[in-house]
Amino acid sequence: MKKSFYLLIINFTLFLPAILFAQPFSDTVVTLKQCVDFALRNQPAVKQASIDQEINERNIRIGLADWLPQLSSSGEYQHYFKGSPLVPGGNSTSGSAPTHITEFSSLGLQASQVIYNNDVLQAAKAAKYSRQYYKQNTLSSQINVVSDVSKAFFDVLLSQKQLDILNEDIIRLQRSLKDAYNRYQAGVADKTDYKQATISLNNSVSTRKQTAEAINSKLAYLKQIMGISSNHNLILSFDTTRYEQEASIDTLQKLDVNNRIEYRLLATQKNLAGVNVNYYRWGFLPSVAAQGVYNLFYESNRFSDLYSQSFPNAYVGLTLNLPIFQGTKRLQNLSKARLQVDRTDLDIENSANTINTEYVQALADYKSNYTNWQLIKQNVDLAKDVYKVVSLQYREGIKTYLDVIVAQSDLRTAELNYYNALFNLLSSKIDLEKALGILTVQ
Repeated sequence: MKKSFYLLIINFTLFLPAILFAQPFSDTVVTLKQCVDFALRNQPAVKQASIDQEINERNIRIGLADWLPQLSSSGEYQHYFKGSPLVPGGNSTSGSAPTHITEFSSLGLQASQVIYNNDVLQAAKAAKYSRQYYKQNTLSSQINVVSDVSKAFFDVLLSQKQLDILNEDIIRLQRSLKDAYNRYQAGVADKTDYKQATISLNNSVSTRKQTAEAINSKLAYLKQIMGISSNHNLILSFDTTRYEQEASIDTLQKLDVNNRIEYRLLATQKNLAGVNVNYYRWGFLPSVAAQGVYNLFYESNRFSDLYSQSFPNAYVGLTLNLPIFQGTKRLQNLSKARLQVDRTDLDIENSANTINTEYVQALADYKSNYTNWQLIKQNVDLAKDVYKVVSLQYREGIKTYLDVIVAQSDLRTAELNYYNALFNLLSSKIDLEKALGILTVQ
């Protein structure tokens, strides 16, 4: 009994993570990695790329199937009103055969085997590059999903952090409004102080409403690119300390265009175009196939006796098909295929230049955002200290309320700018990793 109980506990412990992971995202806290993993499994673009890869695999197998032996059978029945057929291997006018044949039938089995054929040879040579192309295409879709989901995730978090800052600012403004009103009631200050506080509070409440509505639209976009239904309520998890630690990247890395999936896709396209050139180049060669046939012929002047005696017929042989003149069609196709290779070379050259430009821009954006983040991080600490001192001095009558408003505004601006700089830095890091070709999908 105890053993069964322990086994039940162990099984429950083992399968509990899978059960929890299978639960929908409704009202659950999710991290960036969970969002990305979910998108890689459910995003329609990734699914379509995976299906395209499977379709290509079937097309390859269809093309390669012609290399295998082909076997077919046939059957035939004929009724003659006039005349008689001449049966291979038999004679309708000799032996026991009837003098007038009205019924004829045949059963046959045919087998063929391709020895050489330009079409199936092309299918065999293109299979490697075709598989490589669609595999790279799937990877390209996954990289785009990782980039898009990550930046959308950070965009939502930025608005949520802005909302938190506005809520804190509203609490401070409410406290300041209360202080200003009490000072007015005590005759220490005039009514302009608490009216200014009311104006500032109303402005912050209005901004908070706009930010809250923006979060809904940004969440809807995040759900869309994740491939998740709109009725799920996503609660995003964010660890400021961890993301601050992960914001740095080695800016001395050298760009290698071969790491970019777009460049590799073009290189694979060029290989496929090269296979096409060889296909037309060797198109003058004959196709050769071996074949074997076994037939059974039946004849009679009565249907009831038709299948009482058979006349077998069998042979093996080779079939050679030699193209002699096609109106220069092969030569025109060959020239066209070579031009397509030349065009792909230009696409590769242009892609390399574009990738270099993207890298330079991404690196410049990252360096600029990193410097901006470091400086604004210091401003937040300074603004907090200034606000504390000015707020205390205002209560003691040393500073005016205008000084408090300015200190509050500076603190809110510094905090908003800090998170804006941090999330811009994280987004620019993703762009830089993508430009370098090192953005992983794991």
